[in-house]
Amino acid sequence: MDQQNFQSSGLFGSYLPGEPSLNVSVPSGAGTSISPYLNVDPYYLNQGGPQFIVPTGQARARGRFELAFSQIGSSVMAGAIYGALNGTRISARETKELSGKVRVSQMLNLVTKQGASSANSIGVIALMYSIMGLGLSWGRGTEDELNTLGAATATGLLYKSSAGVKKMAKGGAVGLALASAWCLWQNRDKLKSFHVQSL
Repeated sequence: MDQQNFQSSGLFGSYLPGEPSLNVSVPSGAGTSISPYLNVDPYYLNQGGPQFIVPTGQARARGRFELAFSQIGSSVMAGAIYGALNGTRISARETKELSGKVRVSQMLNLVTKQGASSANSIGVIALMYSIMGLGLSWGRGTEDELNTLGAATATGLLYKSSAGVKKMAKGGAVGLALASAWCLWQNRDKLKSFHVQSL
């Protein structure tokens, strides 16, 4: 069959492969001509920036309030997973003498109780940390590492406050240590550049 006389037919009719009406250039860059399809300059549609809408005057980074929701939810889920795994370990050890449906039922009960208990505990800690962090952020009028350190320390102190002064101090120390590790990890690039400059 002769390729020159062959015409493709498709859903929208027939066209030739080299038909000039299909060759429409779409310009890019500021100040170029308008696209015939969009009636706007395509340069303004996507400039490689963030793909979310930011209200006028607001910072592009999400604040502590927006992050609190994801932190609390992920903490609850992590606690539930940890508790379920811990419950599986405990139930496998405690139900050795049982068998059949009784053992399965007992194992499911222990896994569910451990998962719910851990999810509740870690979720409460995350909620307390978020509230303390928001309070410090709003009270000081700035968002920095001091808010993170203060919120984590206060959360540890408050969470263990009913267990006595020694356990309360241990809780505060654990909160401070975890927050310090987090702040160091978040600022590792700054620390590396500072270390290189000091040498």
